[in-house]
Amino acid sequence: MSTLSRREFLQTTAAGAALSGVIANARLLRANPLGMPIGCQTYPIRMSIGQDPVAAFKQLADAGFQAIELCSPIGYKEFAALTKYKGAELKTMLGDLGLTCVSTHVSMREMRTGHEATAAWANEAGITQMMVASLGGPQMPTMDDVKKAADEYNAIAEKSAKAGIQQGLHNEGFEMSSVGDRRTYDILFELLDPKLVKFQFQVSTISRGFDAAEYFTKYPGRFISMHVQGWSSETKTQMAVGQDTLDWKKIFTAAKTGGIKNYFVEMNLELMKASVPYLKALTV
Repeated sequence: MSTLSRREFLQTTAAGAALSGVIANARLLRANPLGMPIGCQTYPIRMSIGQDPVAAFKQLADAGFQAIELCSPIGYKEFAALTKYKGAELKTMLGDLGLTCVSTHVSMREMRTGHEATAAWANEAGITQMMVASLGGPQMPTMDDVKKAADEYNAIAEKSAKAGIQQGLHNEGFEMSSVGDRRTYDILFELLDPKLVKFQFQVSTISRGFDAAEYFTKYPGRFISMHVQGWSSETKTQMAVGQDTLDWKKIFTAAKTGGIKNYFVEMNLELMKASVPYLKALTV
């Protein structure tokens, strides 16, 4: 057997180390669903953010979250403490804690009256998605009500697109209503411009019969994000992800079809923390 030269030994060692790194990274990507950072919505800890943003965000990072979704400090008074940071400063602060943030919730009021300021803040902070929780129409809408809401949101989304931001729509309240025998949510998929508006699915709406995997499959390419909540069909309550009765492999597999680019756990802090180990181990 020939003896390796020093150069050959170093080359072989370096190659082995590189391969080990690739394998480790591949395992990490497989372990987190769809290879995405484990994210969480920050609304459940809004009071802590109001008191000490750095400590609040560090708590999330320490729990194993890698990404967060904010709520706009312009449109959500509970997040007003973040206004002391310029957008770039906020991005740096989060980065120092090992967190990324590409998405924020915004209110319809600020979209109507202060879109330019919110878009500027988002751009400075490196945020590329602005999500509205609900269009806020009546709970018993007519088709004209839905069309009016959709037209307004298409116009808002066009302004966001020009600012380099993807506008998105959550599903709460108005979106859970019906027009005759049709769900308002389904009508909105027909009326909202697929190039301008993407959707963010609230998994907990399974309690109202809205199934995440079903919607991801029914409307391929229309979704960009989802809020993750564990749900027990037995107790009818939220639970930690993986300790519930939902089929998360099915949901995340369907998310590929839907077009999901990120996801955010959103429950009380203890349930969010308890969800991390399962998501770390989940392979899809």
